[in-house]
Order: sequence, then structure tokens, then C-alpha cells
Amino acid sequence: MEAEHMDPQAGNDSKMKCVLQKKQKLTNVVIGFIFLLSGIEYAVILPTVWMYLQTLDAQPFFLGLVLSAFSLTELLSGPVFGYWSDRTGKTKHVILLSNCFEIAGNFMYFVGISKWFLLASRLVAGIGGGAGASIFGYLTRHSSAKERIPVFAIAMACRQAGLLIGPAFNIFLRYCTFQLGPFHVDKFSAPGIFMCVLWTLIQFMVIFMFYDGPRNATQSLNQEHEPLLKESDIPSQLYGSVNSEEPSSNQEDFPAYADASMSSSPTSNDHLHLKNDELDQRFHNVKPVIGLLREDIVVLLTAQFVTFFNQTALETLVTPLAQKYLAFQDLENSLLYFLCGIEMLIGFLVVRTLSRCCTDRLILAFGLFISIISCIWCLIFLAEPKGSYGLLLAEFIIGVFLQVLALPFVSVSQVSLFSKVTAENTQGFNHGIRRSVGGVATILGPLWAAGLTENLYIMLGVMMGLLLLITILFSLSYKYLVEPAPPVTETETS
Repeated sequence: MEAEHMDPQAGNDSKMKCVLQKKQKLTNVVIGFIFLLSGIEYAVILPTVWMYLQTLDAQPFFLGLVLSAFSLTELLSGPVFGYWSDRTGKTKHVILLSNCFEIAGNFMYFVGISKWFLLASRLVAGIGGGAGASIFGYLTRHSSAKERIPVFAIAMACRQAGLLIGPAFNIFLRYCTFQLGPFHVDKFSAPGIFMCVLWTLIQFMVIFMFYDGPRNATQSLNQEHEPLLKESDIPSQLYGSVNSEEPSSNQEDFPAYADASMSSSPTSNDHLHLKNDELDQRFHNVKPVIGLLREDIVVLLTAQFVTFFNQTALETLVTPLAQKYLAFQDLENSLLYFLCGIEMLIGFLVVRTLSRCCTDRLILAFGLFISIISCIWCLIFLAEPKGSYGLLLAEFIIGVFLQVLALPFVSVSQVSLFSKVTAENTQGFNHGIRRSVGGVATILGPLWAAGLTENLYIMLGVMMGLLLLITILFSLSYKYLVEPAPPVTETETS
């Protein structure tokens, strides 16, 4: 008899939860494939782009332009796509549009009628890369703070997996030689049409398998029991008025809500249960750029810049250094990058495991420590290499190993922390700014390293200086680099 009188609402909630979980899994699969393809695209195009340009009578400096073109438009489009997804909540629409740019850009790369057309193709494809900001914003809104590092680590690991398997596709692409309508497919243009097809397939996956879901999917089923206004969304008095539109509004408009989260009286707790439309109206006028000028956020953005600047600078240095002192050729370089990719992939998985018992800032501190050790090692042993071939090889491998080891710890932890200390309602735009900072670093890093391959003490000394700077900033702001405490609910105060 009790079964007949069971609450039908409970059954409906259970079914709804199962449906939401299924949709979330499908969406996560699509996101994984998007990151995978971004890695494959880089690994497929990079090995042959210089030879492709040579067939089009391009000068050597043109290679730098083409390689930087993708990062340039990606850093410009990232905040725009992120802001769009924040305002509309339609990440799916953003990805569909960005994929169109990827498809068009790679088709233009396949056509390759001139060196300028090839440059334009990477500019167009880079616009599509800006959707990564919206995807990170989506992942932030649809994961709890505890899940943040594992989620981001898996996403970054998918891209790393693409970098690993990308060279395998070149094995058969290099033998392509056939006619496709008016276009001739060869080993130089084949990567373009290959990626065009893959991005088209992803487009269909996004259409049929990607679901935007509720704005707060992780809390949708318990919405009645949780406060609508998080303490992390309230501008902190520690930072003055950086999150408000007017200089004095921080202390005049929000203290009532901040005090409410600490008060034990039912009257004060009523302030936490504001209507959604009231919250949207209150935060609609907050300037997202001003909100990123807090001390902790500036430190994390600086860590993003330093990490990618040093990484790309060392990547640029590795090949000429290995050729000069170790006589490495294409095969040895490919093997080296493959082993580095394996190490980095393992690193992301280790970070995912450590996140269960270590805080974000502790993982970031460990990554910075390894980075400093790596840079010191390179200054001592690689700035002016001496000794036998075996000794040089060992010193070179250890230096590269330490640099690659640090990257997953620094990159994942700072992205996770960044998502926790910034406002949840502007995550897409926030990650767009973060990725733009990284984009600037990936442009400047290779330019810095390329001009100082014969003056390694200066090159590595500046990199060491940047690491010391971010370490000092990190130490001074350590107490702020933590997820804001959750507000006190009625259940806890009663």
C-alpha cells in the first residue's frame, strides 16, 4: 500500500536527474573531442607549414607570421565569445559559429593559392579557437568547486592527447597525392582538408549531442535549499570597489548582503533568497573588466603569462640547441616531442589525482618550485654546454624533463583557482581574458627566444626573473588564493 502512496514528485525528480546526467555525459564527450581536435590540428599542420610556404615563395619571416596568426585572432575572439555565452547562456551556439570559422580556415589552408591566403587561413581558424573561453566558462558553471581541477585536467589532457596522435596522421597524409575537383591534394595541402572534414564531423556532434542545460546544472535539483546569492559573487571589502560600477558602491550597495551571509537571524537570511531577476539586474551593470583587477586575479593572470611565455620560449630553443650540440635531426626531434607529450599527459592525470587531497594553491606552489629548479638547471648546464656527448645529452634531457613536469601543475591549478575567485556569472568572458593573456605570451615567447639563441644567459636570465617575480607575487597573495567560503544557510543557522 505504501508504494501506491509514494510521492510522484520524487519519481519525476529521479527521472529528471537521470536525463540531466545523460545529457551532461554526452556534452562532456563533445567537449573532449573539441579539445582533442585542437591538439590534432596543431600537430598536423606545424610539421609541414614551412615547406608549404616555401612552395609559395614565402620569406623565412613569413613562418613567424603564420604561426602567430592563429594566436592573434584567438586572443581577440576569446573575450567576445566568452561575453556572448555569459549573456545568453547559449554555449552551443557559440561553438557552432566558432566551428564554422575552423572549417572555413582549414579549407582556405587546403586551397593555399598564395602565401597571403595561407596567412589569412590561420587568422580565420584562430577566430574559431576563441570558443575555448566559452567552453571553460561552461565547465566552470556545470561543475562544483571540488570537481574543478579534475574537470580542467581531463580537458587539457584531451588536447595533449591530440598533440600526441596528431603526428600519426601525418604518416598517411604525407603520401596523399590526388585530384579533388579543381584542387590538387598533396602532403602540404592534405592537413587542411583533413582538419576541415574533422571539424565538420564535430559540428554534427555539437548539433545532436551538446546540451547547454540549466545555468547552474550542479545545483538545479537542490535549488530550493541553497542561497541564490553566493558570497563569492559579492564584492569583497578587502579589495575596495574593484567589482562595482562606481567607486563608492561596493560599501554602500552590498554590505547588507555580505552581513546577511554571516548573520544567524531568519530576517537576515531572507536577503540571501532574492529572486533571480533581482540578482540578474543587480549584477547586470557590474563591469567585468574592472572585476578582474583584484590582487589575486592579477597574480593568476601573471602566472598564466609567465608559464606560457617560458614554455614557448624553451620550445623554440630546444630544436636549435639539440641540433647544435647533439646533432638531432627530424627523427630525434619527433621522438623528443613525443616523449614530452607522454610526460605531460601523465602529469595532467597526476594533478587530477592530487586534487583530491591537495588545495589548488598548494599544487600551484609545487609547479612554480619545479619551474624555478628547471630554469636554474638550464642556466647552469645549458646556457654554455660543455663535456662529452653523453653528459650533454643527460643535462639536456633533465632540463627538458623538469620544464615539462612543471607545466601541468601550474596550468591546471591556476585555471582552477581563476574560475573560483572570479564571478560565476561572467566565467566565459573571464576565461576569454585569461586565454588572451596566454595568447600574448605564446606570441612573445618564441620571438624572444628566436632572437637570443646565441645569448642564452640573457634569454634564460629574463625567464628566471619572471619566475622570481611571479613567485614573490604568489607568496604575498597566498592567503587570497583560495575559494571564497560558502555563505551560511538557514539550515546551518537554525
